[in-house]
Amino acid sequence: MTNMRRSLRRYICLLCCLLAALRPVPVYAREPEPGELYAQAAVLMDADSGRVLYDKNGSQVLAMASTTKIMTCILALELADTQEMAEISSYAASMPKVKLYVQKGERYLLEDLLYSLMLESHNDAAVAIAEHVGRRFLPAQLQEKSPADYTPEESRQAVEAFAAVMNRKAAELGCKDTWFITPNGLDATQVLTMESGEIIEKFHSTTARDLASIMCYCIRRSPQKERFLEITQTPSHSFSIENGRSFFCVNHNAFLQMMQGAISGKTGFTNQAGYCYVGALERDGKTLVVALLACGWPGNKGYKWSDTRALMNYGLEDFTYHSLDEAAYDEAELESIPVLQGQTLDIGGTAYVQVRIQERGADGKYMGFGAEETKGLLLKDGEEILVECHMEQQLQAPVTSGEQVGTIRYIFQDRVYREEHIVTTKAVREIDYRWCFKQILQYFLL
Repeated sequence: MTNMRRSLRRYICLLCCLLAALRPVPVYAREPEPGELYAQAAVLMDADSGRVLYDKNGSQVLAMASTTKIMTCILALELADTQEMAEISSYAASMPKVKLYVQKGERYLLEDLLYSLMLESHNDAAVAIAEHVGRRFLPAQLQEKSPADYTPEESRQAVEAFAAVMNRKAAELGCKDTWFITPNGLDATQVLTMESGEIIEKFHSTTARDLASIMCYCIRRSPQKERFLEITQTPSHSFSIENGRSFFCVNHNAFLQMMQGAISGKTGFTNQAGYCYVGALERDGKTLVVALLACGWPGNKGYKWSDTRALMNYGLEDFTYHSLDEAAYDEAELESIPVLQGQTLDIGGTAYVQVRIQERGADGKYMGFGAEETKGLLLKDGEEILVECHMEQQLQAPVTSGEQVGTIRYIFQDRVYREEHIVTTKAVREIDYRWCFKQILQYFLL
C-alpha cells in the first residue's frame, strides 16, 4: 500500500510538471528601454503637443551633422522666394563632399538648391543658400556686391549672418541647448567673447529634444510647412542651369519607404556626430517625430533605421489620443461667489454673483505647443490629465460683468496644456448712500 501511494504521488508530480510546461507563458509588451536603442541620445515627440513620449539622454549636447539642414531649409523658405536666383561664390564651391559641384559664377534657382540640400544633402548647396539669404543681413555694400565676387572672408561673413538667424530661430523655438555654426552641419567650433569678457568655445551642436522640436516646427507650425513637406517628400528632382549643365537629385531618406505614414526626415553623418536622423510620421491621428544622435559609426549605418522604427511603433501602439475636452470641467459645479458690500434687494442680505467659464478665444486660449492650440494629448493607459480649479472665495464690491475671478488649468506632468478663465455673469454695485436711502424709504412705506 505504501509503495502504491508513493507511485501515485510520483505520478501526480510528473503530471503537474507536464501541465506547467505545456501552459502558455504570458508575453508582456515592453517599452523600449535605453539599452535597447543604439543611439546615444534619442527622443520620441508628439508633434501636435510637443510632449516627449520617450527620452534617452534627450538633453545631452551632441554634434548633429546634416540634420542641421532642416533649419537651413525652413529659414530659406521663410525668408526668401524660391524663384530667386542664387549666385555661387568660390567659397561655396570649395565645400567638401557630399556636394553638387557648383562652380563660381554659376546661377541657380533657389528652389533647385533646396532640393539639392534636402534630397542629396549637398554641402555646397547649403553654403550657397546661406550666402544668398545671409547677405541681406550684411552692410549695404556687401548686399549690392555679387556673391561671385566675394572674397572667402566676405562669404564667411554672409554664412555667419545666416548662422546668427538660425540661432535666433532656435531660441524662439525654445531650443536652449542648440548652437549653429554652419548651414550644412559639418563639424565646427567657435570661440565667443561674452559681455563679461569671458571667452568660451562652442561647437556645432544640439540635443535630441531640441532637434525634435525643430522638426515639429518645420512640419506643423511654420508658415512654410507645406512647402517643406513637399520638398522633403519628393522622390527625385532634375534641373538645369543657364550654362547647360544638368543635375538629377534622388531622395536618400529611406524611412519614407520603410513605414506607412512617413512624411519627412533628414539623415546626417560626420566623424564627430556619427549617424544621426530626424524623421516624422503621421498615422492613426498621431503625428510623431523621432530624433537620434550618435546612432553608430561606419559599419552600423542601419542602426538609425531600426531605432526609428522601434520608437515610431512604440508611439503608435502604446499611446492613444485623448481630447482635452474629455477632461472638461463641469460648469454646473461652479458656485456663486459672495460679494462683500454688494447691493441686494433687501437690507441685511448677502450679495452673490454667478460665474461661468469664458469661451475660449483671445482671453481664454489654449496653452499649447508654441503658438498653436493643443486640443489633445497622446496618453498611455493609466495616464490622466489633472484638472485644477482655483476661484476666489469672496469678492469686494463693486464687481463688473465678465470680471475674471478664477482659472481652470489642464495639467499633465507639471505642464499646463490649457487654461480657461472663470468670469462673472453680471455686475454687482457697491452699497452707497443712494441705495441706503432707497432701502430705508421702501422699509417705511411698506
